[in-house]
Amino acid sequence: CVKDAAVAKGVRARVARGLALAAGVNFTRDLVNEPSNYLTPKLMAGRAKSMAAKFATISCRVWGQREIEKNRMGGLIGVGQGSTEPSQFIQLEYKPARAAKNIRTVAFVGKGVTFDTGGISIKPSAGMELMKFDMGGAAAVLGAFRILGELQPNVRVLGYIAAAENMPDGSAIKPGDLLTMMNGLTVEVNNTDAEGRLVLGDALHYAKSKKPEFIVDAATLTGACMIALGDAACGLMSEDDKLVKLIEGAGRDSGDPVWRLPLEQKHRDAMKGHVADLKNTGPREGGALTAAGFLSHFTEGARWAHLDIAGVVWNDPGTALNPTGGTGFGARLFAAIAEAAAK
Repeated sequence: CVKDAAVAKGVRARVARGLALAAGVNFTRDLVNEPSNYLTPKLMAGRAKSMAAKFATISCRVWGQREIEKNRMGGLIGVGQGSTEPSQFIQLEYKPARAAKNIRTVAFVGKGVTFDTGGISIKPSAGMELMKFDMGGAAAVLGAFRILGELQPNVRVLGYIAAAENMPDGSAIKPGDLLTMMNGLTVEVNNTDAEGRLVLGDALHYAKSKKPEFIVDAATLTGACMIALGDAACGLMSEDDKLVKLIEGAGRDSGDPVWRLPLEQKHRDAMKGHVADLKNTGPREGGALTAAGFLSHFTEGARWAHLDIAGVVWNDPGTALNPTGGTGFGARLFAAIAEAAAK
């Protein structure tokens, strides 16, 4: 029992904060753990709407296949066209109840591939069942919004999730196909298993069009990042030193560690295409870096950072605090980034 009123108030505030963070992380874990037939793109959109409906400060709208095609999101269209499940583009906005006129606006983008077979460039069968976690970036964004709804920081946050299944039926994109992205750039698909960057390219361009102060994306993007960092930290790539410093601080504060990897002009140049503006894979060496180089073509002129969370989104074997399965990585990190931007 705490008798001092001021101390008791502080304790209650800290307990409420802990509960909010736990709820966001658990929401993210549950999404990542969900079997893909229970979390299709459309079902994920439904979870986003249900979460947003709990908070007066969060709104959610969803573009279905018709709107995606109308807005010429060629990457998202291409990745999803081999599936019977329609792709979705989920758009979230958090704005505090008493927002100041000069409130800062930031944007978070998540890769939402609810299952990734690799498409025509199909993955080996061993371990493919884990590809339900390829929407870990999207889950992190949704978990962060769950936290923001509780904590109510003084910052406006936009969230964008490109949700699709990557399947290999007769309608699927093929190696050698050419896609026209939302920003007008053409992409030669030389590997259909490099699909995450295609859906992210469209989502990043759309986020950029809203002119936020900065954009941060999270994606289970490359095995190369898993090889480089294992489960010690997620890869952080950006040319913006100030934004990197903010995210590194948020990583320390949240317990979701990040590690900066280089992003240079040569990584952008490595993604130039032969029959198109770009190709969707580069050389084997530095695969996480060239993937970020590809994404940078859709964020030119904006402050942006990329988080490759492939190595940290899943835990096996489990621990006392983190059972086998989704770790919830990114929910606290995104929330901490938003809170840092509010200061």
